[in-house]
Amino acid sequence: MPRPAVEKTSAFLNIPYDKQFENLYLAYIAGLTAFGLVPRATLEIPGGSRRLDRIFELIQTCGYSFHDLSRVQRDRSKPRTPRFNMPFELGLAVGWSKSASRDDQVWFVLEAVDRRILKSLSDLNGTDVYVHDGHIKGVLRALSNALVRNVNQPTSRQMMGLYRKLRKAVPSILKNSGASSAFEARVFKDLVQLAASLSRDV
Repeated sequence: MPRPAVEKTSAFLNIPYDKQFENLYLAYIAGLTAFGLVPRATLEIPGGSRRLDRIFELIQTCGYSFHDLSRVQRDRSKPRTPRFNMPFELGLAVGWSKSASRDDQVWFVLEAVDRRILKSLSDLNGTDVYVHDGHIKGVLRALSNALVRNVNQPTSRQMMGLYRKLRKAVPSILKNSGASSAFEARVFKDLVQLAASLSRDV
C-alpha cells in the first residue's frame, strides 16, 4: 500500500476535547494558523471500524504534530478514569516517525506543568517539552518556542489578536452549524477556515 503524501503545512493537533480546554483549543488553532500551518484533528474523522486506521493515516500526512499531555487527572464521571487518547496518538506519531526515518515530519510535546511529564511519561526523558502553564498566552509562547525555525514568525500580539477574533466568533459559528460544542467536526472546520481568512490581515 503506498505511503500517504506528507502535507508539509498540515499540523496534527492532539488535545483534550472538553469545555474546560476550549480556550486553549482556540489558542492552538490561532497560533498554528498564524505560523502558516493548517490545523488538523481527529474531529474530522467519522466513527466506524476503520477510525484508528484513519487517525494513523491523518498523522502520516501531517508535516507537524502537536501533542498536549496536560490532561493527566481522572475525570469526574464514574468510573473515574484518566484520558489515554493523547499519549496513544503521540505514540502513533513517534512510532511512525521512527519506523519511517522521516525528516519531513516533526512532533512536539506540550504540557501545563513543568517537569510533570518526567513522572507521567518517563520514556520522554530527554525530549524537549514545551510548557504552557494552562494559559492562552502560554500556548502561544510554547508554539513560538517550538516553531522558532519556522519561516513565518508572528508576534505574540498578532497571535493574541487572532485568538480574540476566533473567540468572539464562536457563538455565531455554533449557532450557524446547530452545534452545541466547539469540539464538533463542522465547527472545527469553520474555525480553521475563519482563522486562515483572518490571518491574512494579521
